[in-house]
Amino acid sequence: MMDLAIQFKEKSSQCLYQQIYEYIRDEIRKGKLSAGEKLPSTRLLAENLQVARSTIDAAYGQLVAEGYVEAVSCRGYFVSHVEELFQFPREEREKSPAETGEPETRQNVLYDFSPHAVSLKDFPFATWKKITKNILVDANSEMFALGDAQGDVELRETIGKYLHTSRGVNCRPEQIIIGAGTDYLFMLLEKILGRHVPLAMEEPTYKRAYRIFQSFAYEILAIPMDRSGMNVEKLKKSGARAAYVMPTHQYPTGIVMPIGRRLELLKWAGEKEDRYLIEDDYDSEFRYKGKPIPSLQASDENGKVIYMGTFSKAIAPAIRVSYMVLPLRLLQIYRENCGFYASTVSRIDQRILNEFIREGHFERYLNKMRKIYRGRHDFLLSQFSSMEKDFAVSGENGGLYFLLTSRKKIPEEELILSAAEEGVRVYGISDACMGPLVDTAFKNTVLLGYGDLDEKELAEGIGLLKKSWGVC
Repeated sequence: MMDLAIQFKEKSSQCLYQQIYEYIRDEIRKGKLSAGEKLPSTRLLAENLQVARSTIDAAYGQLVAEGYVEAVSCRGYFVSHVEELFQFPREEREKSPAETGEPETRQNVLYDFSPHAVSLKDFPFATWKKITKNILVDANSEMFALGDAQGDVELRETIGKYLHTSRGVNCRPEQIIIGAGTDYLFMLLEKILGRHVPLAMEEPTYKRAYRIFQSFAYEILAIPMDRSGMNVEKLKKSGARAAYVMPTHQYPTGIVMPIGRRLELLKWAGEKEDRYLIEDDYDSEFRYKGKPIPSLQASDENGKVIYMGTFSKAIAPAIRVSYMVLPLRLLQIYRENCGFYASTVSRIDQRILNEFIREGHFERYLNKMRKIYRGRHDFLLSQFSSMEKDFAVSGENGGLYFLLTSRKKIPEEELILSAAEEGVRVYGISDACMGPLVDTAFKNTVLLGYGDLDEKELAEGIGLLKKSWGVC
C-alpha cells in the first residue's frame, strides 16, 4: 500500500471527491498504480488529506462503480486488472500534444456520462451498517465456518422468491449459485458447458463478457442484430452450441427483445440436447414505462436457459454478489465438475444481504432509486428536445443510459473528441464491438449515461455537449 500525494486545485469548480476520484483514476490509467495494489483505507486517506471520510467514500465508490477499483470485504480497496481496457499498444496510442506539436486540449472531465455508473449518494448506509452490526453482535462460530459452495441456503431461498415475483423466474433454491461477481460465474460456465464451445454473442455486446469467454478458448461467433435482437437465421447458420443474450435490455443498443424473437431462440435451443441460452439480466430492475418485462427463463419449459443476474446495479457495485440459475440437467454437471469449489462470497456478506432483502429494505431502496432514475431519465429526455433536429434518441424507458445518433452522420469518434474538448465524456458503441464497427446504424451513435449525475449536472453537461456539437 502506498500513500497518495493528492494536491487539490485552488479555485476549482470541482468538488473534492471528484478531484480525488480523477487523480486515482488517472494514476491507474497511466500504470502508476498497478493492478492488485492496495489503496489507503478511507480513514487513513481522509486523515492524510484532512477531508471528511464521506468524501473518500464517494470517490472510492465511483472508482468501484466504473471498475477501476475492487472492494474486497474485510481487506480494503484494490486496483482492478483493467490495463487491457485502457492501455493501447505503443504504436496505436495517441501522441501527446508535445509530440504532435498541436495545441494542448482540456484534459479535465467535468461531466462523465458513463453508462455503467450508478448513484451511490442515496444508498441507505445507516441501514446497511445497522444490519451489519446486529449480525456481528449475534455471530457465532457457524457463521465463520466454510459455507455451502453454492451459497447459503437462506440467501438462495430469498433470491429465488425475489426472482419469481419480480422476473417470473421459475427455480428451486438448489438451482441457484451465488458468486462474487459475474466474472466468477462465467468461469464456472466453462467447467459446466465444457471447453472450446462455439458461443454466439450479439454484436455489439457486453465487452467484458466477451473478453472472459474469449479467455476460455471459446470460439466466439459474432451474430449481427436487427431491431428485435439477435438474428436467429444467422444464429442457425453459425454452428453455435450456446448463445449469450440480454433480452430485457440489450447492452449497448437498448433493444428489448419481443416475445416472438424469444420464442425463436428457445426453439433453436430446443432443437439439440446440448444447446443453451445464457440470459444476462443485468439491469432489469430499472424500467420506466409499462409493466416489467418477464425474463426469457420465465418462458423456458425445457430447461434451456442459464439465467444470470447481479446486485451491482440494483444495490451497489461493491456488494459483489451475483447469481446464476442453472437448468436441472446442468446442475448435475456443476456438482460433478465444480462442487468442490468454495463459495467466493463471505457468509457474513451473504447474511447481511439476505436480511437487507428479507426485511424489505431492498424493495424500498429499489422504489426510491426507480423514482430518482426516472426523474433523471425524464429530465434528460426533455433536454434532448432542443436537439431533435440534429440527433435521434433511442434506448429510452429502461436502464441508465440513452443512445444519441447524429442525423448529420457525424462519426462517433468526432462526437467523442469534440465533447472531450469541452470537458464532457461520452461513450462510443465501438467500445462494445468484438470486431470493426461495420453496422452503419451505429457509426454515428454515442451513449450517454445518467446514473451518477443529478439534474443540475445533466443540464450543464448537455449545455456543453450542445456547444461542442454545434447544436443551436
